[in-house]
Amino acid sequence: MAPTLQDVTVVIVTYNSAHCLAALGTALAGFEHVIVVDNGSDDGCGQHTPTHLPQAKVLALPHNLGFGAANNRALAQVHTPFALLLNPDCEITPKAVQQLLHTAAQWPQAAMVAPQLLQPNGEPEVNYRWPHLLWHSRGPAVTDGPACVGFVCGAAMLLRMSAYQGQFFDEQFFLYYEDDDLCTRLFNQRQAMVIDPAATATHRSRGSVRGRSPLRSEYLRGYHHAQSKLIYARKYQSTAAARQQQRKLLWQTALALPLRLLAYNPRLLARMWGRLQGVRNWKTP
Repeated sequence: MAPTLQDVTVVIVTYNSAHCLAALGTALAGFEHVIVVDNGSDDGCGQHTPTHLPQAKVLALPHNLGFGAANNRALAQVHTPFALLLNPDCEITPKAVQQLLHTAAQWPQAAMVAPQLLQPNGEPEVNYRWPHLLWHSRGPAVTDGPACVGFVCGAAMLLRMSAYQGQFFDEQFFLYYEDDDLCTRLFNQRQAMVIDPAATATHRSRGSVRGRSPLRSEYLRGYHHAQSKLIYARKYQSTAAARQQQRKLLWQTALALPLRLLAYNPRLLARMWGRLQGVRNWKTP
């Protein structure tokens, strides 16, 4: 029998994402199984979730554990054959999820099936590629049919739970590169990942977090992106390669910072300052 929406648990990790709840509530009204993990928001997101998603199980964490760790808490409580990981700033329809399930049934060896992400203006994002440590992908920017890929953006991905044996995200990645790491492990295990452009989701990139301090949020984006980039390099290349990349990032960021000051943009400046501190503070275990 083909899987249905009853076979899917939607997993959403929120952090200061109260502004996304109304849209999520409308889009997910037809889904019986929803788990929302609130990562210690200070905007009332956890408290307001039942108003918009009354069917959701809410896991309210006392503080921010990171994106991967929060997803792991939810995935440990999934009892359906599939889990749909969905960012708060990502909008998907039941029809699109049904298409993903149809593709999963067609390709039973696929550990992951993902939709084509669209920008708010309807233009496609390239949310998939081949592993960048092996080679840079070339060819058309958008596939015209289901294709096996080596990486899928974590904003929206359908997981076949039986393929993972309880091993999901590596929690040393606090934010960023956790999807790279998961997909790299699947690729190395010869587990298939399929992108299906017949299913689409609108992705309002960087739109999931607001909160009381937007500049601090941008600082933390830069900080954790730098940290995770180096963690990934050490894990899949070597400690020496990660240290070399650390030195390169340090000089690149330090040289670019004065230019960012001249072209003054507080958000971008905060993100670059965070990147500099993330690179400086990274240490090998």
